[in-house]
Amino acid sequence: MKHDKQSPSYQLFGDSTKVVNYKRDSNNYITQLFSEQLPNIQTGFFNVHLSQGIIIQPHWHTNVTELVFVISGEALTSVFNPFTQKLLTYHLKPGQVSQFPKGWFHWIIALQNNTHILTIFDQPTPDIVYGSDFLRFIPADVLNRAYCIQENYYKKAVEPIYDSVILGPPAGCDQTRRSYYNQHPMTYQPVHPYQTSYYSQPNN
Repeated sequence: MKHDKQSPSYQLFGDSTKVVNYKRDSNNYITQLFSEQLPNIQTGFFNVHLSQGIIIQPHWHTNVTELVFVISGEALTSVFNPFTQKLLTYHLKPGQVSQFPKGWFHWIIALQNNTHILTIFDQPTPDIVYGSDFLRFIPADVLNRAYCIQENYYKKAVEPIYDSVILGPPAGCDQTRRSYYNQHPMTYQPVHPYQTSYYSQPNN
């Protein structure tokens, strides 16, 4: 809804720290500024605060392109190009950005404590499809029929996903695996922003 710029009630100020979108704990949470908070805004964004090893889970947007801007800390952003069938991963430091085109599957991993990023959208209201929902709702027999995945294996694999996961890993995740990942967060070699290939290489 557009507002009259000559109106005394024309709003030009908003506070992106006030509305909490999701809170995992005191160090990992998301606040937002969208049209509900600032009616004149033509875009919108999430303020994301993350600890090392925490992931913004795999997901995609049906209606928006997203720009990731790192304010502090460091992050890995990964996005799957459906046309080239390549997974592109970028290591972002403060002031650097990466982009997720509309409909492309992506995720973000914090590499340091106190990582603060903005995820900025080109529309005021983003639709979000969570990978956790796709995984937990697709029937095991469908995966078996489509990909020859044994049903009992799949059911066991997705058992911990009992709800939508936004910031992972989920509560109760295996502590040994989490500890290892926090000590070795860069398990793949990021590509240069202008490269179109992705490759996996341990960081030794």
